[in-house]
Amino acid sequence: MASEPDPHPPQGHITKGRSVIVGPDEGRSLWQPMPSRGYVTVNLTPDNMPYDTFSSGIQVMPPGGMVREHGHRQNHELVFVYEGTGEVDIDGEVTAFGPGTTILFARNCTHWIKNTGDTDMKMFWVFFPPGLEDWFYAIGRDRAPGEAMPEPFDRPDNVEEVMAKMRFLPPRSQG
Repeated sequence: MASEPDPHPPQGHITKGRSVIVGPDEGRSLWQPMPSRGYVTVNLTPDNMPYDTFSSGIQVMPPGGMVREHGHRQNHELVFVYEGTGEVDIDGEVTAFGPGTTILFARNCTHWIKNTGDTDMKMFWVFFPPGLEDWFYAIGRDRAPGEAMPEPFDRPDNVEEVMAKMRFLPPRSQG
């Protein structure tokens, strides 16, 4: 006697991927130059996981800190704000936000983020494809967990070269 056909046949071979856990002080952490200040911790990159389509980490910005206006020619950037309040400008449109806000920056749009609150702003970021970590490595200074924030410092002298190499868009005011 023939058996009934499976109403849910397999759709190809499915394999489990490799999971990765990175603790709060296990990623590479870097102090950020003016006007951002604060620090970034890079948690996941193709260098420490088997996936090559994204990188991720956190950024902590003190009150008044700001990510300068810029854009990305070949990347999308996803940001989830889990503490703090601020403003974001996307192609000239400014929006206020608070904890729980998710922001997706598309390719070829300019944007900036500013902490307008009186406490640290904390954001989780994901960059598709990866590469934002290379920016942080190029402009930041290594940070140890628990270390006091250093005196303000400027971006490196070759920042324009780094931006061009990473295919960043210039601020709108620079064309």
